[in-house]
Amino acid sequence: MIIDLPRTSISEINKRLVQSRKDFGVITLGRVLTLVIDATDADVEDAITTANVASREHPCRIIVIAPHDGDEGTLDAELRVGGDAGASEVVVLRPSRVQAEHGDTLVMPLLLPDVPIVAWWPAAVPADPGASSMGRMASRRITDSKGEADPVGVLRHLAEHYQPGDTDLAWTRVTRWRALLAAALEQVADQRVTKARLHGDTGSPSILLLGAWLQGTLGCEFEATYADDVRGLQSIVLETPSGEIGIARPDGHNATLTQPGQPEHTIALPARTLGDCLAEELRRLDDDPVYGEALRRWAGAESA
Repeated sequence: MIIDLPRTSISEINKRLVQSRKDFGVITLGRVLTLVIDATDADVEDAITTANVASREHPCRIIVIAPHDGDEGTLDAELRVGGDAGASEVVVLRPSRVQAEHGDTLVMPLLLPDVPIVAWWPAAVPADPGASSMGRMASRRITDSKGEADPVGVLRHLAEHYQPGDTDLAWTRVTRWRALLAAALEQVADQRVTKARLHGDTGSPSILLLGAWLQGTLGCEFEATYADDVRGLQSIVLETPSGEIGIARPDGHNATLTQPGQPEHTIALPARTLGDCLAEELRRLDDDPVYGEALRRWAGAESA
């Protein structure tokens, strides 16, 4: 059910939320967080669809800020409940761009009481998420540098202004790669890694963060190569005295794992969807210090 509220106010939106719970049986007792989405310059429907996928695992109230270019004093909104809201309530706010500069004043009256607040920027990553109007109210701040025109520049700004609670979906996308590497390394006799070689799509922030993590964790050299005709991370090779450990995923779906003294193994390693990545980040509402260390290490090496 979608309820349109043209030329409305925050007070009226709250009243309609209460009325919708009476009319349609929508309850918020099971909501575990409030997810606030800054959809500036993003595809609003894609962002809502992704959040709805994640909300089936983490029921929440979703508040979407989608600025318009119309009358500066006009606030339009819509409420989505039931089948149009996944396992959540969705409040779509369409303020003017001037109003959106003070998004916290729009959002605060709509927050669920006594639950964490998570902010997500599916596009237009702010240089300093923690200092933004949304970021100041959130305990977790999720950005996505992958789609930016200058992902390296975005990572540089994120590192400069990093605060506990920040994370980036470029880091989330390599979670399974990190787990597979750790498990494979445990199987070799001499676990000293002298060099890590990564290959993937040009300008991939995931490769930069993963390389920094490998350098910091294993104390090894890091080499990255890129190709314009591939998508995502394609392969990782760890050079050890016992031999090379490799994971290669040329088709984006299945990977081949090679280890010294063992036959090759084919494992399912599909590219993660945006909904999967967002759901993973909503599972943990505390700080992710490993991401922070990798981000700062990369920035330090990049500026050296």
